[in-house]
Amino acid sequence: MSASQRILLINPTITPKRNARFPLAVLSLATALEGKHPSRILDGNIDRDFITTALGDIAEGGVAAVGVTVMGGPQLTSAIALSRAIRERAPGVPVIWGGAFPTVCPDSAINAPYVDYVVRGQGEETLTELLDALVARDPAALPAIRGMTWRRDGQTVHNPERAFSAASLDRMLPYERLENPRQYLKSTYLGARTAGYQAALGCRFRCTFCGVAAMFRGRMALPAAARLEQDLSFLQGQLGVDGIQFYDHNFFDREVDMVPLLEVLAKFEINWWCFARSDALANLSERSWALVKKSRLRMAYIGAESPSDWLLHDIRKGTRSDQTLAAIEQCRSHGVVPELSFMLAPPQDPEGETEKTFEFIRVIKRLHPATEVMIYIYTPLPMRSDNKNAQAARMAATLRDVSGNPVVFPRTPDGWAEPHWRGYWCHNDAPWLSVRLRRRIIDFTTVLGCRFPTIMDIRSSAWGKSSLRALASWRYRFQRYDNPWELRVSRKLIRQWDPRVMSL
Repeated sequence: MSASQRILLINPTITPKRNARFPLAVLSLATALEGKHPSRILDGNIDRDFITTALGDIAEGGVAAVGVTVMGGPQLTSAIALSRAIRERAPGVPVIWGGAFPTVCPDSAINAPYVDYVVRGQGEETLTELLDALVARDPAALPAIRGMTWRRDGQTVHNPERAFSAASLDRMLPYERLENPRQYLKSTYLGARTAGYQAALGCRFRCTFCGVAAMFRGRMALPAAARLEQDLSFLQGQLGVDGIQFYDHNFFDREVDMVPLLEVLAKFEINWWCFARSDALANLSERSWALVKKSRLRMAYIGAESPSDWLLHDIRKGTRSDQTLAAIEQCRSHGVVPELSFMLAPPQDPEGETEKTFEFIRVIKRLHPATEVMIYIYTPLPMRSDNKNAQAARMAATLRDVSGNPVVFPRTPDGWAEPHWRGYWCHNDAPWLSVRLRRRIIDFTTVLGCRFPTIMDIRSSAWGKSSLRALASWRYRFQRYDNPWELRVSRKLIRQWDPRVMSL
């Protein structure tokens, strides 16, 4: 590898082109590499033939390495296809994986012939140092690169963790590096030109099911107000953005730190959506709520997870069920729609806790019918081989599948790409789910979604939503969730949209 060669930074396909948002991860990497290593960005959500494009670039010469950002689930499949194709056509070009999947499952990620290096956690500094070593042809430098997993003499090596860094908050993303940035702006319930954006980094909490917890290990940093104002000025003034989905992992954290950012948002008055914690919203001051209202926050995504406080404690959520109810009341009082996510079927008591959560959702809908509800399956993160935490080991040892056998997680990317493990990663399935319980959850979700159509669905007609609401009303009222065949048929005709697509 020479200093004149460039690296391809690739975001493999994960969503249809109509849902594509700015590829924030590779944009951040490109910014970090600026002036050090030339790079080109390929986005598989826009370029549907991105593998052919990548192979063409490599065939022309001048590509020294390929960096691939990888989430589990659908993107893993396209990342594998890309990496295999590169290995077959250009076996000498290093393939580097980074992102959520390699961070959570580094042993599995490196256990493939088409992956040479794995970057764990924040990748900007690790990738830069790795490219420095490859340019210098200095293999002796590899063991000193923190945050990297690699193979040495056939053995997997996990280099020490890299310390949390807030350096990326000082740099504006190079949107101009994208071909036609406006094609990433989508019509949503927030606005005709909605953009995906991330202001803060990380989260202070370590929920057992959350990839952010593995990525940032309890660290968080907020941007300076001036940086947020600079970005919003560009997005609104240059691109015409009129709606923003904030992908910050916990936008509302400590109120004293958030106020300067709320003041900036209040200046722009752009409709926005964000993640938030129930304890933070429940304790927000009236002054801050006034800023929230002026800034036009439309919806806050709150991880309610469960009505059982013992389970919230076990999964290290750090909130209580009464705080969920308090946050709903605060949102209702200040014109913000609360969007609650619930994790059903925990391995300790999947059926009992699921039914308890169903009843809690019904209570919430009685209190505030406009509350949005997202339903997922509780799927704890697999334990890494280098994790020495005794408590985590004990919890992992208790996991059993529906037949009572120990749960064995996949050991390769291809194993994780199998349909049932893709479902596990996306919180749609779990080994301890019985066929009956899985059907029960699907049926409840169908009835709930038809009885209370989401405001995020701007495609279905008003009459279609009213028809579904009427059809589902008796089932919801009498809790007759089983086999809602007429709702399934009606949904196909009306083409009701799954709100989880927007929330993802």
